[in-house]
Order: sequence, then structure tokens, then C-alpha cells
Amino acid sequence: MTRFRFVNGHVATQGGVLPGAEITVEGDRIASIGAVDGSTDTIDLNGGWVVPGYIDTQVNGGGGVLFNDRLDVDGIATMAAAHAVYGTTAMLPTLVSETPDKIARALDAIDEAIEARVPGIVGIHVEGPVLNPARKGIHDPTRFRDLDEEMIAVLTRPRKGKVMLTVAPERVPVETIKRLVAAGVLVSAGHSEASYEQAMAAFDVGLSGITHLYNAMPAMQQRVPGLAGATLDDPRPYAGLIIDGFHVSAPMLRLAMKARPFDKLMLVTDAMSSVGAVEKDFVLHGRHIDVSGGKCTYTDGTLAGSDLDMGSAVANAVEQLRITVDQAAAMAATHPAAFLGLSHERGALAQGLRADWVVLDAALKPVETRVASAEPVAA
Repeated sequence: MTRFRFVNGHVATQGGVLPGAEITVEGDRIASIGAVDGSTDTIDLNGGWVVPGYIDTQVNGGGGVLFNDRLDVDGIATMAAAHAVYGTTAMLPTLVSETPDKIARALDAIDEAIEARVPGIVGIHVEGPVLNPARKGIHDPTRFRDLDEEMIAVLTRPRKGKVMLTVAPERVPVETIKRLVAAGVLVSAGHSEASYEQAMAAFDVGLSGITHLYNAMPAMQQRVPGLAGATLDDPRPYAGLIIDGFHVSAPMLRLAMKARPFDKLMLVTDAMSSVGAVEKDFVLHGRHIDVSGGKCTYTDGTLAGSDLDMGSAVANAVEQLRITVDQAAAMAATHPAAFLGLSHERGALAQGLRADWVVLDAALKPVETRVASAEPVAA
């Protein structure tokens, strides 16, 4: 059993924020959390924080690797290691609209990475290709297609991790969404022009996520609320927010906070290969993407994912949403764990859960990330 004694700061436990705490770890689990026993063997937080490890459900790349280009264990491990520096202890590598054969290869690669015990890999996010061309964003519309029986079979085959699928609900019959959900697929709505009624019908049959709320969907109008309006009106789905200063304005972010149940809001990065990389620019589906000032754009100005890491997303959430650090950490850890159905093992500092946490300095910058059963990662 290993003891970690944190003092002179804040420890965001499931039961509340403590000024210090002793966390005992046995194996890869937290055995107990209690008061520091007065020992001199302590870790001085200097006004910083210990928060649960971040969980990111939308990671296109990192460390110079784009998942679309590296459907192999080494590439996936490079991505995970790059994001661990910024506090991410669990993630879904995300495939940007690909052909059915590459989707199958990506699913198999994630199974292999989990089998190889790559730290932090808990599943896959397949974003597209069943999307609306009118809201394509940076996705290549030549790859868009309907969801046929072959693809359904690939997506619903038993896997070692979670499978998240982003679709435009208006392009998928509700009975098909119901089939996918029954098979364990986490169906999310994105890159869509779904009407309010179409969105509600999808929620009724189990669609449980909104991929980057506000982005790649029509703006709300007084008589045409659309997918964004349905999301603000209905408490059921979990909604991802990209808080990087480019994707969504702060007032619209705060509107979502006021309209939706707090525990159904998640931070996501939509990170590209530039995160943790020396060479920032990259190529996606043959198109050069410029990365400058933390912003990823195509030549026509289209946003192409983000250069955002989860550590920055948490700090940005505190500032732009005007919330506390522990609330921002919950959006980055507790809420996505619940969305993924992993609350029994991740997402909080509590007895019996995995010993995954992030140590932040007083400015909320990650200084060390601990992924259970792996060596700590220093920033």
C-alpha cells in the first residue's frame, strides 16, 4: 500500500474539497482518503489542487500523431502519452469520417491497444461518416455515406472498450439508433441540421450525447430551435463543449450552463495532432491545416479541430463559465465518466475507484499526472 499526503492546497474528493488529504493506494485503486496524519512525509501543493484524472471523449490526435493516419498501437500510445502531460488519464481516440474498411481497422486497433494495456485508452469515438454535408466542418464530404447493415455489424461487434458514434440524426432512422444503443453503442449527434422534433425523437430512443454543442449545427432561431435548442431544452443528453476561445463565445457557454443540468455538461478538446507536438501544422485528408495562436484552420478559415489540451480547457472553463475549480474538474472527469458508463471505476477521487489524478499548481497548470498502474507523468 502506498500513501500520498497532500497539504497546503485543495483536494477535490467525491465528498467535497479538502485543504489536504492522505490518499492510500492499493494496486490501481484508491483504498482510502482521509486527513493527513501529521507526518513530515508530505507533498506541498503550494495553493494548488489535486483533482480526478481528466477523461476526454474527443481526441483526434496528439504528439504529432493523427489517429486517422496511425491506426496502430504505437500511434495510439503516442497520442495518449501526449495528452497525459496535460492531465488526461482516459480518452477516446477519434476517427474523422473514414471509409468502412478504415473504421473497422480503427476499432480493431483500439482493441489491440487496450489488450496491450496502453494507459488511458478506454474506447473509440467514430465521428462520421453519417453526417450532413451542409454541416461538414473540416470533414471530407466525399466520405459521407448512409449507415448500412455492413457498417452496423462492424460498430455493434463486441469490443474491449466503449464505442461512441457521432451521426447526424436526420440521416439515421430512429429504429437504427435504437438498435445501436441496444448493442451498447454510445450514439451522439453532431454535424447535423436535425430539427427540434428529429432531435427529440432521437433522444427518445437513447441517443445520449451531443458532439461539440453549438458547433457544426444551425444557430437557434425563435421559431426554429433545431438541435442546439433541443439540447438546451432537454435534460437527457450529455453535451460536449470545446472551450478554447474560438469555437464558442463565453456568453453562449454560460447560456448552456444556465439551461442544462450541470452534470450533463462535459469538456472535450477535439484535439488534433498539434497538441504536445513541436511541428504544429498537419495534413488531414490531403488538406494542409495551419495551427497558429492555438487555432487550427483550413485555408478557407474553417476550424479544423483544436490545439486545445484538457488542462487548458479546465482553466478556461473556470474563467469563462465563472465556476469553481472542482466544478470544472467535474466537467472534465466526473461527467464524462458517467456518460461513458465508467463511474464505477473512474471520474472521481473516492474509495474503490482507480487512482487516477492530476496535480495542478495554483495557476491550474498540470504539474503531474498519475495514471493508475503506470509511472507518473510530469508536465
